[in-house]
Amino acid sequence: MNNLTPQEIVQYLDRYIIGQDSAKRSIAVALRTRHRRKQLSRELQEEITPKNILMIGSTGVGKTEISRRLAKMMSVPFIKVEASKYTEVGFVGRDVESMVRDLVTASISMIREQKEEQFAKEIENYIVNRIVEKLVPPLPSGSSEEKQASYQKLLKSMEERVLSGEMDDKIIEIEIQKVHFELADSTLPPEMQKAQESITRLFTQLNKEENKRSVSIKEAKDLLRLEASSKLIDSSSINAEALRRAEDGGIIFLDEIDKIAVSAKSSSRNDPSKEGVQRDLLPIVEGSSVTTKYGVIKTDHILFIAAGAFHLSKPSDLIPELQGRFPIRVELEPLSEEVLRSILTQTKNSLLTQYKALLAVEGVDLEFSEDAIDAIARLAHLANQNTEDIGARRLHTVLEKLLEEISFEASEYSGKTYTISAEYVYCKLGEVVSNSDLSRYIL
Repeated sequence: MNNLTPQEIVQYLDRYIIGQDSAKRSIAVALRTRHRRKQLSRELQEEITPKNILMIGSTGVGKTEISRRLAKMMSVPFIKVEASKYTEVGFVGRDVESMVRDLVTASISMIREQKEEQFAKEIENYIVNRIVEKLVPPLPSGSSEEKQASYQKLLKSMEERVLSGEMDDKIIEIEIQKVHFELADSTLPPEMQKAQESITRLFTQLNKEENKRSVSIKEAKDLLRLEASSKLIDSSSINAEALRRAEDGGIIFLDEIDKIAVSAKSSSRNDPSKEGVQRDLLPIVEGSSVTTKYGVIKTDHILFIAAGAFHLSKPSDLIPELQGRFPIRVELEPLSEEVLRSILTQTKNSLLTQYKALLAVEGVDLEFSEDAIDAIARLAHLANQNTEDIGARRLHTVLEKLLEEISFEASEYSGKTYTISAEYVYCKLGEVVSNSDLSRYIL
């Protein structure tokens, strides 16, 4: 899906995010530009840097969702971090380089999952063979051809029974090889991470006698899956591919960037590290080399998407050098009543679809009348206006309160259809929404 046109990218996003057309178009163009760059000569590719994006808008209007859906669609490494949790070098806390290490770790996890899907058949065969070896003892040497033919038939039958799950409850004793997993603590420098890995390997060697375990075949399948994955998939090739993908196509979503902006009018010196974080962040966004335990990664072509509400500050309060590294700026609009209604009904796997599916597990056929959906959207919009505007997240709180009683007593409605009407919505939520004091605590 890496060669999608901007129009196709926007169409994909429309299935999950309602409105915000300007933001979708800007990000679609930025992603398409990355694809165009990869078609150029290597020399020219090095000169073209990503057009980083600054998204401005209140919480719950779709900033994170747009970025997350894009990364999933493009199958590129993606992480979301909060700018407010980083500190200037010299202060206690996480340094900004750790976000790049987090991106590499996310890239490795993504590629490992893809490789496991690619080798799914081989992994399954490895697991079944190991289990069948324990269930069917090997034939003694020199057995007749008749016995060998019978033995092969028995093996085939046992493999089918193991695969079908028929034998899942049977207990077997099996040796599980210790699988060394690399630590992903990106808060530590690479040298300390390597020291931790050495200690882990040492304890692994000391605990070899604990490898033999009596477990059910169902548990053995899960334990052997890890072992099979480590044996069949080359970790070094995964690490190299992960570095390349993170370097060439990774996306870092930097949320709450407004929290590290310092207004020129502000005389407060309570948090002098805010501007320091911006200055530490600058070389990462501009392009630098970061050392990870998997190797060195250049950040020149990582796409940074920064986001913030900017209620108490404005983008111009960021240091000029950092402002200049986010040339694409989009402002996301507050969600209207009509948009909230569309979010309830038009998005793929919408909230109403989710609640219907959850109660269907209990045998309850939950239905919402059209006027009830209108009422939910109207009350959610009203609650956003009367209290803090939290965007689409208000729908979660409204629906949880609305369906609380039905969810609690679901067993009593099993096998029945329960229809939510507008009268029911206003009965449950009307007073709460109209009373701003109650809304602050309940919705």
